[in-house]
Amino acid sequence: MSEKKIQDISVDVETTYIPSSSDPDAARYVFAYSITIKNRGTKSAQLLSRHWVITDSNGKVQEVHGEGVVGEQPSLKPGESYQYTSGAVIETSIGAMQGSYEMIDESGKKFDAVINPFSLSPPRTLH
Repeated sequence: MSEKKIQDISVDVETTYIPSSSDPDAARYVFAYSITIKNRGTKSAQLLSRHWVITDSNGKVQEVHGEGVVGEQPSLKPGESYQYTSGAVIETSIGAMQGSYEMIDESGKKFDAVINPFSLSPPRTLH
C-alpha cells in the first residue's frame, strides 16, 4: 500500500442546475459543476484519478471512479490552476457531492486532494 499524504491542493466548486436537460416528472435533475484545482504547495503535482460520491435526497448513492477528469490528467506546477466543467444526474431536486482526486507529486509520492461536500440544488430551493 502506498503512503498517501495530503499536499496543499485546493478544490473550489460552482454548481448550476440545467433545467433544459432536466425532467422532474421523470425524476431526472441535471447539474453542471465547474471545478478549479489550484496547487498551493511547493511541488508540482499531477491528477491521476477521481472518486466521487453523489447522494440524492432519498439517500441513493452513486459512486464514480475513473482516470483523470474530462479525459485529462493535468499537471500543476506550484501556483498553477486547472479548471473544468462536468455534470451529474440525480433523481431528486436536491443532492450533494463529495470526493477526492488521487494525485502524485514530482517526487513520486501519491496523495489525495479532498473535495469537500457541496450541494446540488436548483436556485431558490435552499436558504
